[in-house]
Amino acid sequence: MPAKQQWPADKIKRRKVAELIPYARNARTHSPEQVAQIAASIKEWGFTNPVLIDETDGIIAGHGRVLAAQLLKLPDVPTMVATGWTEAQKRAYVIADNKISELGEWDRGVLSMEFAQLEGLDFDISLTGFSPDDLKEFDLSFSPNEFPTMGGHVVTGKEIDKTQDRLDGRFEKASEQNLIDVLCPHCGEGFGLNRDAL
Repeated sequence: MPAKQQWPADKIKRRKVAELIPYARNARTHSPEQVAQIAASIKEWGFTNPVLIDETDGIIAGHGRVLAAQLLKLPDVPTMVATGWTEAQKRAYVIADNKISELGEWDRGVLSMEFAQLEGLDFDISLTGFSPDDLKEFDLSFSPNEFPTMGGHVVTGKEIDKTQDRLDGRFEKASEQNLIDVLCPHCGEGFGLNRDAL
C-alpha cells in the first residue's frame, strides 16, 4: 500500500476567531441572511468544515463561516493551514473555492424525495439553505410514503425506483472497482476514490 499522501492542508487545529484575518480582496460577499443561515447550520450540526488559512492566519476559504462564528460568539473555530502556498495560489483559491461550488447541479428527483422524507421526520428543512421561495417548487404537504410533485409534475413510483437504481448502480460499480463512493464537500458531485490511495 502506498504511503499516505501529505496534503498542504492536512491537520485541523482550533484558532481564536479574533486572530483570523479576512482577505481584503475577497470578491465573494455574504449577506446577513446567508450568515444567519450558516450560523443556524453550525448550531444544528456543529462546525463541520474547517476554515482554510495561510501561515499568517489569513483566511483563504471560510469567510462566511467566520462571520457566522462571530454571530454565534464562538471563541474559536477549527482551521487548517495551507502550508507552502504561493501568494498566487492563495489568491486564486479564494476565487476557485467559491466558483467551483456553483458548478454542481441538483438531481431534482432525489432532492424531492429527500425533502419529502425529511418533512415526514419533522425536520426543519430551512436548515438545508433552501429559501421558502425555493421550496415552493416542491409539494411538501404529503407523507413520506406518498409521491412528491415537482413543478406540478407528479413523481411516480417508477421514477423513484429508476433514481434509486441509478444510485445503487453507482455504489455497486464503485465497490467492484475497489473505489469508495464519496461526495465533494464543495459541489456535491459524486466520484470514486481508490481505496489503495488512502
